[in-house]
Amino acid sequence: QAHLVESGGGLVQPGGSLRLSCSGSGFNLDYYGIGWFRQAPGNEREWLTCINNSDDSTLSADSVKGRFTVSRDSAKNMVYLQMNNLKAEDTATYFCATAYYCSILPTSYDNFGQGTQVTVAS
Repeated sequence: QAHLVESGGGLVQPGGSLRLSCSGSGFNLDYYGIGWFRQAPGNEREWLTCINNSDDSTLSADSVKGRFTVSRDSAKNMVYLQMNNLKAEDTATYFCATAYYCSILPTSYDNFGQGTQVTVAS
């Protein structure tokens, strides 16, 4: 069954950087908009950013604009989330998901992966 797999999470100090990866097993990610979300314990899942399939245009939430960047590598069938200047409040499980086009609405997304944990602590 086709599914998405996130990787690249880990423990990082405040101010540090991480790059998360989203791979598509059974998916050609070029056919989809890909969104990134996160969820911290006790919180709702939060939409962060997305990249369109038509022109690689992106949208980002204000909470991560200027710090997080989404990109696509079609040759590798991968989408990345580069996270810079990480803060303790960025600690969460991060997920990628497919959509027909970029949207800020979580209901537009499907095929969430299992997530990768990011912990920001000194």
